[in-house]
Amino acid sequence: MILFNFFRLNILSLYLHTLIINPVIKKLLYTALLLTTILIGCKKDGSVGPNGAKDDAAFTNYENSFLEGLWKLNPDWATSVGYHKYDSLLFVPDDKLRDKMTTYAKVQLDSLSRFDIATLNDPNKIDYHLMQNQMESIEWTNQSLRADQWDPSSYNVISTFAYILNEHYEPLAKRLRNFYQKMANIPAYYKEAEKQLKNPVTELTDLAIEQHTGGVSVIEKDFGDSLKKTNIPAAEQKQMLERAHTSAEAIKAYTEWLKALKNDHPKSFRLGKELYEDKFKFDIQSASTAQQIYNAAIERKKSIHHAMAQISKKLWPKYFGSKAMPADSLDLIAQVIDTLSSKHVAPGQFQSAIENLLPKLTAFVSTKDLVAIDPAKPLVVRKEPGYMAGVAGASMSSPGPYDKDGNSYFNVGSLNGWPAEKAESYLREYNQYTLQILCIHEAIPGHYVQLVHANQAPSLIKSIFGNSAMIEGWAVYSEEMMLDNGYDNDSPEIRLMWYKWHLRSVCNTILDYSVHTQNMSKQDALKLLTHEAFQQQAEAEGKWKRVSVTSVQLDSYFTGYKEIIDLREAYKKKMGDKYKLKEFNEKFLSYGSAPVKFIRDAMLAKDNTPSH
Repeated sequence: MILFNFFRLNILSLYLHTLIINPVIKKLLYTALLLTTILIGCKKDGSVGPNGAKDDAAFTNYENSFLEGLWKLNPDWATSVGYHKYDSLLFVPDDKLRDKMTTYAKVQLDSLSRFDIATLNDPNKIDYHLMQNQMESIEWTNQSLRADQWDPSSYNVISTFAYILNEHYEPLAKRLRNFYQKMANIPAYYKEAEKQLKNPVTELTDLAIEQHTGGVSVIEKDFGDSLKKTNIPAAEQKQMLERAHTSAEAIKAYTEWLKALKNDHPKSFRLGKELYEDKFKFDIQSASTAQQIYNAAIERKKSIHHAMAQISKKLWPKYFGSKAMPADSLDLIAQVIDTLSSKHVAPGQFQSAIENLLPKLTAFVSTKDLVAIDPAKPLVVRKEPGYMAGVAGASMSSPGPYDKDGNSYFNVGSLNGWPAEKAESYLREYNQYTLQILCIHEAIPGHYVQLVHANQAPSLIKSIFGNSAMIEGWAVYSEEMMLDNGYDNDSPEIRLMWYKWHLRSVCNTILDYSVHTQNMSKQDALKLLTHEAFQQQAEAEGKWKRVSVTSVQLDSYFTGYKEIIDLREAYKKKMGDKYKLKEFNEKFLSYGSAPVKFIRDAMLAKDNTPSH
């Protein structure tokens, strides 16, 4: 993620599986997928294309009808990716809708099976795999995972309303009228949510309360404020405000219902190994299993500790003079890191410090010729919206594939109201070194750059079904790439702090797998994060909260990073003396937000050598 700072669900950088898309949004988009029907334009007999044709042209036609049907019955998801034909619709998530979704997923799998994937070109092969995976994931989600029964935070409409209100893709009056029409089903939506939930997870119940409490102002206040800026007649405005009041009260009622819910036997937030491996397969789409990635992370942690100890020994005399060096290597590293962490911005300067770093990063990428950055694609640093509460201290929200000229938002959490001790712990975690790495990861050349490139890829499927491991993996990869090319003169201080930061990716995997499949306790989790990953207490507490309300997503960082590094080494070998870093980076990004294993197949194919 954002390799985040405090706590981010990147849930769904901001397509399904992106968030990069931004965490809560990503989660909300995934919810939209799970709670609406997928209707695809294919013939009743299951044939695809005219006369059942199965070539690339027919496959492209099938994709177009697939998407049109998808958006018709997934209006929230459609809005999030910039397809605004159905902005006024909100569907009630009942059992009939879920049954239809499962049925149509099966129909699409049948349609896909009629294509011979071997005859498709590389981009279409990848699209085929992504569509197949998504349909299989829908079946598994509805039949095995059943989060609709135990995750109250999966029922949340606020992010889509906020998008309609805040993005300027159409005149304000038109957007507000769509907003008004969409509100009509809010009371029924939340009443259905109450019917569906059975012994929900306590931690997810708390998250739902926090998010709805923080986000209800979008409907209760922001909608009315926006109405004042229009020429909509007063009588019509009154009617619209009345519905907004009713909608806000429905959201508050859901929150109060959750608070009062008697839940003597709540479901555990831990998935268990079987569900975890299945979810990893569908969400991460790695060439490895979750167990294999976990094992690789354990080995990576050992090698990082060794490298950090070597740097700490060199830095010790500079910061501690003749003081005796600790015999234990982890204690040695921790003391050096603790000293370096004291250099940080004041609480009120956190966002402005981020804004000031972005031009520096842009200039470095340009000077070193690492990857193209499109200056025409806006990047806006903003305070984290209320409906993202409890998810992240920093995250990137990217415009959807249908709204490629929209803003990319660097969402920054506020420290206002934090106790001084908690704020100091947080700022030590995001000291002057790691704050730079955070900006590399989230923005340049991390999430922001990757997602702009993804929106330039011709395939809508790859943007819509964006792979979180590729997206997060690129951001982690970009951090190391910047340092390897001399960023900040590759000082031993920033290299040491990057290793500390990189341990997040590694320990994210160790933590997530251990908690959800091995019943790791909170005490052991905090010990891993503070003692072996050298995180501040506030960061570790936030990560525990995150692992208790998400699963598998934390694997994205290390999995994607490892697969990209492995691919780059294989590509270097293939290209020999023709290898150029920028060419690799841009070729890799040209495939959009596809799983690395499929990009690897395409880039290492014998006939896939750049003409230049």
